[in-house]
Formats: sequence, structure tokens, C-alpha cells
Amino acid sequence: MSDKVHVSVVVPAHNEEKYVKRCIDSIKESAGYFKGNVEIIVVCNRCTDKTEEIARSNGAIVVKNEDRCIAKVRNTGIHSARGKIIITIDCDNRMTKGTIAEIYYLLKTGKYIGGGAPIRFERYSFPLWCNDMMCRVLFAITGLYSGIFWATKESFDAIGGFADQKAMEDVATAKVLKKYGKSKGKKYTTLRKNHLINSTRKYDDLGDWLYFKLMVKNAGTLIKAALGNTQELDKLLDEMFYDYNNHH
Repeated sequence: MSDKVHVSVVVPAHNEEKYVKRCIDSIKESAGYFKGNVEIIVVCNRCTDKTEEIARSNGAIVVKNEDRCIAKVRNTGIHSARGKIIITIDCDNRMTKGTIAEIYYLLKTGKYIGGGAPIRFERYSFPLWCNDMMCRVLFAITGLYSGIFWATKESFDAIGGFADQKAMEDVATAKVLKKYGKSKGKKYTTLRKNHLINSTRKYDDLGDWLYFKLMVKNAGTLIKAALGNTQELDKLLDEMFYDYNNHH
């Protein structure tokens, strides 16, 4: 096999020493069902634990980014990637074994600009089942599948990478990529045979009704954000996404 890299998997990581090996192992297993070469790029974002050390010892390439913005973290990995195809997955999540091969096949058909993946939780309860159903309905209505995110590097470059915002950057990026695909006569789609295994760690720590409670508790903040005042929303996003791992 040549040294040419066919697929680059980008993994943003902020203090993920508990999860990084698990994620890398799932990528390696999936790479084993794919005939081409796969590189794994872990983007260490303000890590103060052993994430970098564990990632390197498990064969990943490590690059660093200090921004408090997940989109910029992802884009740092994409910029470093050598593969023609880019796949992104969050560090606490895992991919199923046929993921890389299916993505490669879908892109090679020429019908698709890119896409996402169905999301399945690693464990289930009634509130998590409700969350699952809510995600499935939203994905079906909007067609903006996310979770695992994939496209060619050329397409990512054409749209300027991930949308530069603090959260929901994958959905915002999906919208842009979908529109770009339409201009090229290609569809935005989702995996059919594989899925994202979604971590439940926040639910494990803070309760399975977490996001439903947050929506009720922060209804005022969400309404203000919808009307254009995002100051309180930024604080909430910092608390939920960017400061979370510092406390665990």
C-alpha cells in the first residue's frame, strides 16, 4: 500500500484522556474494513491532562489549537489533513466499523457533496429515548444530518470550513454544504448502514433529562437569542461545552 492518505479523521479534543483511546480504537477498527490509508488527527484544544500523550501513543497525529470555538478547532484539523476525504467525530463518541468504507463509497458515486450520520446513544433510558426521537425528527424534517460529519477536503475548502460559531456549528455548516452541493448538482445525505455511537457522559453526570431541563430553565435566554441578543447564550454555551471538561 502506498503512503498516500485517502481519508483523514479529525478528532477535536479538550481534556479527553478518558475517551480519546476509545475513539481512536473505533476509527482504527473502521479503517480495518477500508482498503485505503487513513490518518487520525487529534486536535488538542487547551488540554491540561494526558490527552496528547495518549493520542500519540495510539498512533494519532496531534495538532494544537487554543481557541474557545469548536469550529476553529475542527478547522485546524482539516487544514492539517492530507486526505482527500475528511471525516470529523467528537472525541467522546465512536464510529461503527463500516463507517469509513461507506463514506468513501458514497462520495465516490459522485451523487453526494457530503453528509452526517444517524445518532444512537451508547445507553438508553426513557428521556434519552425522547432525545433520540427528537433528533431523528429534526434530522428528517431539515435533512441537516450531523454527528459524524464528512465531505471532501475540496468541498470543505470551498465553503471555508466549519461555520465560525460557538455551538451548532455542524448544523450551520450542513446548511452551507447542502447549498454548495445543490449548486454542483449533488445531495447532502446521511449514512444508511452505519451510525454514530453517541456518548452519554453529560447525562451520566447531570441526569438524563439534562437538555429538556436546560431548555425550560433557559427559555428566556433562548428567546432573547432568537431575537438577536446572544450575550447570555454565549455564557450558557461556555458553561455547557467549553468549561465542562475542566470540572471533570
